[in-house]
Amino acid sequence: MGPPIPPSTVLSHRPPAAATVDLMTDNHRIVLITGANKGIGLATAGELARAGHTVLIGARDPERGREAAAGLTAQGLEARFVHLDVTDPATAAAAAELIAAEYGRLDTLVNNAGVARDWMRTPQELPVEAVRETYETNVFGVVTVTNAMLPLLRRSPAALIGNVSSGLASFSFLSDLDSPVWEHATLLAYNSSKAALNALTLVYARALREEGIKVSALEPGYCATDLNGHSGPASAEEGGRRIARQLGEAGAGASGLFLHSEGGTYAW
Repeated sequence: MGPPIPPSTVLSHRPPAAATVDLMTDNHRIVLITGANKGIGLATAGELARAGHTVLIGARDPERGREAAAGLTAQGLEARFVHLDVTDPATAAAAAELIAAEYGRLDTLVNNAGVARDWMRTPQELPVEAVRETYETNVFGVVTVTNAMLPLLRRSPAALIGNVSSGLASFSFLSDLDSPVWEHATLLAYNSSKAALNALTLVYARALREEGIKVSALEPGYCATDLNGHSGPASAEEGGRRIARQLGEAGAGASGLFLHSEGGTYAW
């Protein structure tokens, strides 16, 4: 979510590359996407399923999750609903057990589920409870799901984790008083939670690089979704195409990148 911010040049100091993977051309992969029953998550699922992969629709609402998966299977695509509330560790553990029993491994995890509770509210107007709620999904939920899925990702020959972030989390943007979209820098809970997510991305990238598991932050651009009251100029479908493309770039490149929706990378 958020207006486009120009990409930066790619940093020159990178960790050693692990096995490469292009999700749009590689052989069949098992992909789990959280918050995938609608919006950018569902659009990403469609893109990857059409590329020939099995997509697991992670959703906390069983009815909506099954409906989303059914919409893809009706197109002849491989999709399945997996009950997963990222704020509930029990559902993450149960989802991991199901994936282990049915597929034996997980090749790609897309931490897409996210909330924004401060849209059109100033930092001083935002209750601290809303900040906590935002962090429960955008930060703690990512840790919960990632740790639950790591044993399955370790069974993949080329595992990949993509964390859906935002250009609004870039410290370069947040500190730029001359930015033409400076007003978006005052989203206290959302922006700071995505900045925390970026830090998690780098920590996991470093911790897992010796195991060959790549971890990068992805950015769909400012897309019209429920998250922002459908105010973005791009569609959720376009956001899904961007995330699918960035997953390919993340798999083929170094670990620990913050990829830009228009190509290149963001400055952290």
